[in-house]
Amino acid sequence: MDISTICIHGSDGNDPTGSITVPIYQTATFAHPGVGLSTGYDYSRVQNPTRQHLEKLMAELEGGADALAFSTGMAAIAAMMELFQIGDHIIALNDLYGGSVRLFHTISEKNGLTFTYTNMSDLSKVESLIKPETKAIFVETPSNPMMYVTDLAALSKIAQSHNLLLIVDNTFLTPYYQNPIALGADIVVHSGTKYLSGHNDTLAGFIVVKSPDLAEKLRAIYKTTGACLSPFDSWLIIRGIKTLAVRMDKQQSNAIALAQWLSNHPKIKKVHYIGLPDHPDYTTSVKQARGFGAMISFEVISEETAVNLLERIKLIYYAESLGGVESLITYPMLQTHGDVPEAEREALGINERLLRLSVGLENINDLIADLEQAL
Repeated sequence: MDISTICIHGSDGNDPTGSITVPIYQTATFAHPGVGLSTGYDYSRVQNPTRQHLEKLMAELEGGADALAFSTGMAAIAAMMELFQIGDHIIALNDLYGGSVRLFHTISEKNGLTFTYTNMSDLSKVESLIKPETKAIFVETPSNPMMYVTDLAALSKIAQSHNLLLIVDNTFLTPYYQNPIALGADIVVHSGTKYLSGHNDTLAGFIVVKSPDLAEKLRAIYKTTGACLSPFDSWLIIRGIKTLAVRMDKQQSNAIALAQWLSNHPKIKKVHYIGLPDHPDYTTSVKQARGFGAMISFEVISEETAVNLLERIKLIYYAESLGGVESLITYPMLQTHGDVPEAEREALGINERLLRLSVGLENINDLIADLEQAL
């Protein structure tokens, strides 16, 4: 079955009433039919029929053994980090969402984990950083906000040869365009708030796992820590996923046109979009993904230009987040990466001239006109 069809019909046929839409089981607890008996549902922190439908759908879309739905993407990553113990070492991409870096610095390191950050375009360098205490490799691809692409199949060979978990944040491309488990990943994480929801109206996060053993460990953590997705929010994400394919294709079409337009504008110094043939990782993108997505970062000629653009835009919203039907523009150094130390940000190119654009579903001519007048 094609993935666009799975978005609409995946995990269907579970409701005995024949309801086309998944019912919202807005309940905290479930009655037992007798002593020692269960309907299969006991308490919504452990499982809820609405959330279970969503989790089965996500597992099917990503080709995983199981999926777990969380209240936010950061809740999902925080729960996943409970797989590790004091003294464990993790190699992470040096260009990650700032919230992930903040979690690692302020909570995971406090709990005894250590991290080494590196550019994963040079996989021999990744292998050189592996130590006896290394347990995992954590990567976003494309990365946030500099749009680096990592060769997941090649990285998975390194991880497997050293018995390491390969963890991939697949938020930017979604399972519609990229399936990291098929490329060798053990764990895939998502901010479901973004493209999976698609409407900027709810928060969610996901962990999808390759093996039942990992699923069992994570479900024990999930039940204990309790950051599960509510029934109503689960229903909203299910509804969002039904239109994921058409939204992603339209947003990508807009993004390609905008990236080309920005590349020719005199006030733009550099455009970072993986769908441009001159992107250094374009070949890798084509090899491992079915699309390029709709995230663009670009550097303008001065800080004044960046500030003026953010204050003059009318149609595009100056707001955090991404992946919704509305186009959003972000100032990474103040917003998504505001907690990343300045020296680290600057080394990556996250400076006062860099802007990140999540391209929405508006008419492309209207988006270009808005950026034109703002610039």
